[in-house]
Amino acid sequence: PPTRKYNTKLRLGRGFTFEELKKAGISRHFAQTIGIAVDHRRRNKNVEAMQQNTQRLKEYRAKLILFPRKASKPKKGDSKPEEIAVASQAKGLLLPIKHIPIHPEKARVPTEEEKKYSCFVALRTARMNERYDGIRRKRAKEMAEDPEAAKMAKDKNAKAKKAKK
Repeated sequence: PPTRKYNTKLRLGRGFTFEELKKAGISRHFAQTIGIAVDHRRRNKNVEAMQQNTQRLKEYRAKLILFPRKASKPKKGDSKPEEIAVASQAKGLLLPIKHIPIHPEKARVPTEEEKKYSCFVALRTARMNERYDGIRRKRAKEMAEDPEAAKMAKDKNAKAKKAKK
């Protein structure tokens, strides 16, 4: 696996996802005309990364000065003549990714509660709760409706299990 030095480094990707563009209020076709790379294969797996990319897109859109195709007939999204007059060509990386330094936790002695905790048991319990959720709800509903009939059914099931053994 890569070391911490390289693993924590954020890199520029091939483009923004459709979801990021949508959150920033930019259509995918318009994005390509104003110099934003679009990657249709990428999926957002991380909410924080998506929010960060959306923020970068919004900043880019705010700083962008769009020249009208026809100077005599500017359209809705075009910049104002004052902005166009002071426009200059940007060079280098536009809106680079801001690197946030990661400070690892210092080693400490685990508490009694942490020592007693078992991931295996926790996962196993969660799996069993998920598995038996439906039948438990059904039994609780039956018990609420008719407690006597539910007890009879429970006793019947217990006897059937004993007979199998």
